[in-house]
Amino acid sequence: MKKQAMKKFILEHQTLFWYTPAKERENISDELLLETILNYAELTTITECFQIMGLPKAKKVFSEITGRKKGNLYPEIHHLFSEYFKKIA
Repeated sequence: MKKQAMKKFILEHQTLFWYTPAKERENISDELLLETILNYAELTTITECFQIMGLPKAKKVFSEITGRKKGNLYPEIHHLFSEYFKKIA
């Protein structure tokens, strides 16, 4: 169920994934999905993503993103959601 909901979510917001070939958009990793959504989406879209993914999983994926040697999150976004996940999740 969540997989179908996530595919629908990606299709609804496919303009955020313009750099990913259309055939591969449904199969993007959770890390790429969350990184893109946090960097470029509006708050309502981020909230929707968290609802579909689940807050505990979003927190886990976020920690995997920030644990990489090279992260692609904007510093402001990284700080904001680091604090968010400390308090909320």
